[in-house]
Amino acid sequence: MNETTDGTTRQAHGPAPVTATPLDRKIDATFPGVVVRKDLVKAVKGNAIVPTYVLEYLLGQYAATSDEASMRAGIETVRSVLHNHYVHRGDSRLVQSKIREKGRYRVIDKVSVALNEKSDIYEAQFPNLGIAHVEVAPETVRKHEKLLTGGVWCICEIVYAHSGDGQDVPWRLHSLKPIQLSHLDLDDFKAKRSRFTTEEWVDLLIQSIGFNPDLFGTRAKLLHLIRLIPFVERNYNLVELGPKGTGKSHIYSEFSPHGMLISGGEVTVAKLFVNNSTGRIGLVGYWDCVAFDEFAGKKKRADRGLVDIMKNYMANKSFSRGIETLGAEASMVFVGNTAHTVPFMLKNSDLFDELPEQYHDPAFLDRIHFYIPGWEFEQIRGEMFSGGYGFVVDYLAEVLKSMRDIDYSDRYQSSFELSDSISTRDRDGIHKTFSGLMKLVHPDGEATPEEIEALLRVAIEGRKRVKDQLIRIDTTMTPVKFGYEGADREWRSVFTLEEIEYPDLYHRDEQENKPPEAAQESTQHRMPADAAGAPAKPELKEHHVNLREGQRGFSFDRYFGRYLRGATEITVKDPFIRLSHQMRNFMELIETIAKVTDNTAEVKVHLVTRPDETVEAARKQLDSLNTVRTSALIAGIDFDYEFSETLHDRSIQADTGWLIILGRGLDVFQPFDPNWLDPRLRQQPYRQLREFEITYVHQPPS
Repeated sequence: MNETTDGTTRQAHGPAPVTATPLDRKIDATFPGVVVRKDLVKAVKGNAIVPTYVLEYLLGQYAATSDEASMRAGIETVRSVLHNHYVHRGDSRLVQSKIREKGRYRVIDKVSVALNEKSDIYEAQFPNLGIAHVEVAPETVRKHEKLLTGGVWCICEIVYAHSGDGQDVPWRLHSLKPIQLSHLDLDDFKAKRSRFTTEEWVDLLIQSIGFNPDLFGTRAKLLHLIRLIPFVERNYNLVELGPKGTGKSHIYSEFSPHGMLISGGEVTVAKLFVNNSTGRIGLVGYWDCVAFDEFAGKKKRADRGLVDIMKNYMANKSFSRGIETLGAEASMVFVGNTAHTVPFMLKNSDLFDELPEQYHDPAFLDRIHFYIPGWEFEQIRGEMFSGGYGFVVDYLAEVLKSMRDIDYSDRYQSSFELSDSISTRDRDGIHKTFSGLMKLVHPDGEATPEEIEALLRVAIEGRKRVKDQLIRIDTTMTPVKFGYEGADREWRSVFTLEEIEYPDLYHRDEQENKPPEAAQESTQHRMPADAAGAPAKPELKEHHVNLREGQRGFSFDRYFGRYLRGATEITVKDPFIRLSHQMRNFMELIETIAKVTDNTAEVKVHLVTRPDETVEAARKQLDSLNTVRTSALIAGIDFDYEFSETLHDRSIQADTGWLIILGRGLDVFQPFDPNWLDPRLRQQPYRQLREFEITYVHQPPS
């Protein structure tokens, strides 16, 4: 028996019962038969090394139901199919024996096909089953051309027919069925989108790729969705560099049967584009998305000829080897790990610094449409995975494939206009990202100006990140004013998040280009541990600060400390001081007050908050607040509290006259694993933020 997080128990062999949320019930009712509970994949996978889309294909066939009994029966069926027909390499001889004894047998394996020129026949290879040179009918190859490039997961029926000829291969392919959707009604998919709010729809997509949307903010969700754009947008060039363990390559290896993930060091011109000796087109001719894993690494070497042909393809969607020019539609994705922090790279080089020398080339990098800041993603943890309903990934993959013919790049132009200084190549990158996001979030093409603006800003930021680094690498490039005008003709600048966090490093000597957020609250090159570590004490003044989602460098010491210095009575109003992390945040505010207080003075802190809703939760809230009271005395703080059923406002009021109005209260940090070895537990500047605002107002004491 295993214990679940709520204290109930479940059988070790099955998934725990999950209470469906209102969104889950809505998803199941709207898309019957093409959605599945995402935690079921782990329940059935076992030690079968198969992509997620294979497992979800089977779950969609047998367990796409909200009825618990039917679902469990379907799971057992899927387990049985995998147990009986998925071929483990170590069991290959046993399965071969079964085929011989029974005459024919169904297997699940990744099948690849090659042409035997000497015999003029197509021959299949079954790597897990351990057999090769199995003849395949030409019509099967014509119907499923991807069998010729890297292989396709299939359900196959193999026949054993020994002829007595020792030179003859006894294996025969009786039938082959690629594991993918057989029918799609795109108009029905678009029409059903209108039944969901934009927030609900984005959460559905996040659950579909396997993550719990409750643990991500709006910005983080959109960055996850950008990883899908290469599947929905033709010839889209994407790069993501960041720390290890953030799931950079997962989408490209597990999500879609239309994507191919290859090692960046193993690719050749013949494999990727065309083989001159055979005339056979490479991966770009058969796959919607070709992703290069482990692409970073300064010491890696690449074929200069490959880089040159790749540059031409990424710019013109065509390539040439010899006299013939060929075209293709595959998107290109480059993912790799960074060895240094963002401030280190900004100070010493650029954000492309980790790439091999041959690719650290302005002409190549200028073809990139979007740079995903991989350092904004948390390392993957168990609680991040979703237990809710999402699309069967094969269904969603087919939807995205079918939408590659649609272009939504002009949908912003009725409300917004890009800066004239944005070049054609910059504009193309913005357009393709915006079009891809529109197809994902608003597949029917309908969105409000506010919804359009949110996607447009993300699209501009991603291309700006590329261009700003290119200007560092190639000083002949001209700086670009990235932004747009609304219908009111008001100019709206766009900045990257790292530009706001590290303005001095990002712009170096370009002081005039710093974002206004940087002028409001200067960010240190090195995140300060406490207020005492701050190099200067800015003048106290009335002003307003916007903090962006995903931003780091914020702390109570830095943003509140100097405004509370000298106060003897402080009132904190926050309706949500209930949960453990909220109590932790409040206690950290107490610590900040203690740091800026003369230890010979007496300071009183009064909290006004709302009581928790249930009796048990209210009891825990009281216990925690009383613990805070006792702990505050250690720091010389006299703390008390009161409850208000109607409280809504959030603020910190000091008797010195300073009022700090808090848009979100103190609950401003994104969730993280509270491991005592994690520096984020003790150092607020290392935590990522939710989006919020702070207003500083001075009201002279009466």
